[in-house]
Amino acid sequence: MTNSTRLSYFILGAFFDTGHFKYLVFVIVLCLYVLIIVSNLLLIVVICMNRSLHEPMYLFLCSLFVNELYGSTGLFPLLLIQVLSDIHSVPVPFCFLQIFCIYTYASIQFCNLAAMSYDRYQAICCPLQYNAHMTSHKVTVLICGAWLYPFVCMSVLISLSIPLQLCGDTIDKVYCDNYSIVKLACSDTTVNNVYGMFYTASLIVMVLLICYSYLRIFKVCFSGSKQTRQKALSTCSPHLASLINFSCGCFFEIVQNRFDIKNVPNIIRIFLSLYWLTCQPVFNPIMYGLNLTKIHVTCKKVFFSKR
Repeated sequence: MTNSTRLSYFILGAFFDTGHFKYLVFVIVLCLYVLIIVSNLLLIVVICMNRSLHEPMYLFLCSLFVNELYGSTGLFPLLLIQVLSDIHSVPVPFCFLQIFCIYTYASIQFCNLAAMSYDRYQAICCPLQYNAHMTSHKVTVLICGAWLYPFVCMSVLISLSIPLQLCGDTIDKVYCDNYSIVKLACSDTTVNNVYGMFYTASLIVMVLLICYSYLRIFKVCFSGSKQTRQKALSTCSPHLASLINFSCGCFFEIVQNRFDIKNVPNIIRIFLSLYWLTCQPVFNPIMYGLNLTKIHVTCKKVFFSKR
């Protein structure tokens, strides 16, 4: 029986030998990481530099794009190192740091989407009171809350996992995962499981509140004029698409963690475990950049006005 504080490394057991193809995989992963950085950073700069975009909806979007950079940085650097490495080991402190980054990223994502759905609800269902309700102070509180709440909750989660006594050191993933570490424990994990269920339930409640907000929004849309309906759908459709995409990715990850799917090919299991961490940072800038007219027009003005 080994105490987790005495372990030097965790082994990432999902990697398999790709021979010389590992250099091709490295280039593909690196290009994906560069694409994520450039696209999200581009939209952050556009929103920050253009005063006409300093509105609640775009400030929430800016928070969303910053979170994409944060989550990607928590995953890709270590993943790139592991792709080229022949021994897929991670020092224990770095492993827990990656868990903290990845889990807070996922939680902040849901919190940001919840804040955005509340903003759209106020804009469409209560348009006359919108400016009174969505003050700069409230927007600041919502954004700070969307970041602070996950950081506090994940600090508690990590503090519960570090003291666990472990019977193994192999994580069956291509990145560090808290649930996989808890499964390695020889000691009692009741507190960890109860806390994990409580926190997951809080995220599910958040998703249900988001869905309720959009149901109210659609009710107003379909009872209003065609112009109102088109305007509402144009601003809400990217948010809904982002929510569905990320929720599906998280669902794949939960299914993979909770159920034995070892009969599924390893490459598919790797894809499903990476989908929720890689697709969203690529998907969001494209979705919002193309569908929100104000961002689309501002990007054209910034980068093509001189031409």
